[in-house]
Amino acid sequence: MAKTLIELTINGEQAEALVESRTLLIHFLREQMNLTGAHIGCDTGHCGACTVEIDGMSVKSCMTFAVQAAGAQITTIEGIAGADGTLSAVQEGFRMMHGLQCGYCTPGMILRAHRLLLENPAPTESEIRYGIAGNLCRCTGYVNIVKAIQYAAAKINGTPFQEAAE
Repeated sequence: MAKTLIELTINGEQAEALVESRTLLIHFLREQMNLTGAHIGCDTGHCGACTVEIDGMSVKSCMTFAVQAAGAQITTIEGIAGADGTLSAVQEGFRMMHGLQCGYCTPGMILRAHRLLLENPAPTESEIRYGIAGNLCRCTGYVNIVKAIQYAAAKINGTPFQEAAE
């Protein structure tokens, strides 16, 4: 099968590769670029474990061909932490608020939460729940994930995090 040369930016680094037209972005990232943070979950676009950002939009990489990302700016979970390895506010929130259990949904959930907070730096609980609705978690019941995103929003906005009374 013929291959196409694609050039793109992944986590701030220029990259180019030959890909078959049928290669899904998730497989390209994991197998050719060795970026294994995004997970392959359902292969149908329902779970969100494969979420990455393409040109500032949350995208499920199991539903996108690598050739569609040619020329794009892609951010994966590997590109969220600071250059010195410090955790992003969202990553810190997930750590501090126990927003993960098995961790399978975590990379996609963090990428989606990151984009949500860029678009709405002070979301309400219902806006958070709506914003992450395309990402499924089978372990947590979402309570601590929501707390993690609220923690990150407080940190980003320089306000103290106050856990809501239950």
